[in-house]
Amino acid sequence: MNQFGAKLSFYGLRGCNKLGIGMFSRESGAVSTLAATLSALVVVGWCAVAAAQAPVQAPAQVVERTVKALPNKDTQIGVYINVLPDCSSGPLPTIRLASPPAAGKVIVKNANAKATNYKACLALEVPAYVAFYKSPPGFLGQDVLTIEVKYAGGRTEIQKITVDVNTSAPQQKI
Repeated sequence: MNQFGAKLSFYGLRGCNKLGIGMFSRESGAVSTLAATLSALVVVGWCAVAAAQAPVQAPAQVVERTVKALPNKDTQIGVYINVLPDCSSGPLPTIRLASPPAAGKVIVKNANAKATNYKACLALEVPAYVAFYKSPPGFLGQDVLTIEVKYAGGRTEIQKITVDVNTSAPQQKI
């Protein structure tokens, strides 16, 4: 019996079964149709809210780019910041080397990023992570690596970076 005096039975709803949520139906005529309908709507509404709050992972965005580098020199391959709409800094992303380069190595350093005219921000200074690549001495050619960047809001970005190491190529800043 519910608070309206009706005997209720539990049955599953399509889409809510995975959440273990169902809906009630009235089995006795002791309650008005409105009261039974309201009981059902409360449960259905709760199911919709629960389904909406279940974490849904958006597919990772894949970004590919090429960076030019000189042998045995640190070359900046990425800058990672989180600027909020009020131009302050949000939590920095988590950075993982998903697949390391075959020849060189990658390091990440803490830094402060300064920018002007970035989105709605006329001037800002925020903490940042800066990724660098360094090839071994004498290495020439392409080296490929993949970095996974996870932001606080749940967005994930996969960055496939090809580093073109050449003695005549000037270093490229990101």
